[in-house]
Amino acid sequence: MEFNKSYYAVIFTSVRTEGNHGYSEMARIMEDTAKGQPGFIGVESARNDIGITVSYWESKEAITAWKKNSEHLIAQRKGQKDWYKWYKVRICKVEREYDFGSL
Repeated sequence: MEFNKSYYAVIFTSVRTEGNHGYSEMARIMEDTAKGQPGFIGVESARNDIGITVSYWESKEAITAWKKNSEHLIAQRKGQKDWYKWYKVRICKVEREYDFGSL
């Protein structure tokens, strides 16, 4: 299947601190909240030594609105204080996608 409409990906790469400190619950809340944001398309995530979460958005404006979401702002502050040793955010334009097989 091929998809030719462009969209945006926010790639959040991180290294966690020790312990959970409410991280798992907040991650679930953030995913549920993001799903209600205008312009949200989807999310994929994997975590081992390095965590990578990629969220997909219809526009840069939708990404900016998500960054300013009040619940997301709380999670950002808590992340800097309790959950992450390091993180990096990359915003990319996806111009084309294709896949193979099924999950």
